[in-house]
Amino acid sequence: MATKTMAIEVPDEYPVSGGNGDNSTYTGENIKILEGLEAVRLRPAMYIGSTGEMGLHHLVYEVVDNSVDEALAGYAKRIEVVIHVDNSITVVDDGRGIPVDMMPVGNGQMMPAVQVVLTKLHAGGKFDASTYKVSGGLHGVGVSCVNALSQEFNVEIWRDGHTWEMDFSCGLPISELRQAGTSKKRGTKVHFLPDKSIFATTEYNYDTLAQRLREMAFLNKGLEITLTDE
Repeated sequence: MATKTMAIEVPDEYPVSGGNGDNSTYTGENIKILEGLEAVRLRPAMYIGSTGEMGLHHLVYEVVDNSVDEALAGYAKRIEVVIHVDNSITVVDDGRGIPVDMMPVGNGQMMPAVQVVLTKLHAGGKFDASTYKVSGGLHGVGVSCVNALSQEFNVEIWRDGHTWEMDFSCGLPISELRQAGTSKKRGTKVHFLPDKSIFATTEYNYDTLAQRLREMAFLNKGLEITLTDE
């Protein structure tokens, strides 16, 4: 059986496209450092998979995952998900509520814990083994990514006998954390509207969400999840 041999000649140096080997235009000025949630808005698919229908629905899963983690920790029994007429989403749970106390964030600065959770990547209770024995989601990235990719994001928290509220847009706080009254309830309510400038589609599919939420409920004994399409 005859064997054919092909020789490939490799040049000593590969040409640099567009510069004839001159790299003087590539300097430290070309290196960008993205702060906060800028990277998420610039490259959203790196964090949620896509900016199409899959990524759009993934936003809901990330918020719900946090509520499911409260159920896994033994603090939540019910999660309500609502698709509103404007294709915004509300997720409510009866867990402990995101912490609202002030915490240090470096350089002598203090910030409400809920603001840290929603605006800082890799910030959350899932890195503390005593807080969550088991957890899902993107571990400190998920809900902050949802905030970054939403033109409107509002959080309402019920804990310690009080109601707390805070508003964001595109990952940035547009209000201070405020005490909005008293309440005997306990839990967290998140409402968000995906940013139309980022997502190719902003219309949610009821069946897609229903299937995923049904699976979550099946896998977590004693957890009730409701889905309402307005």
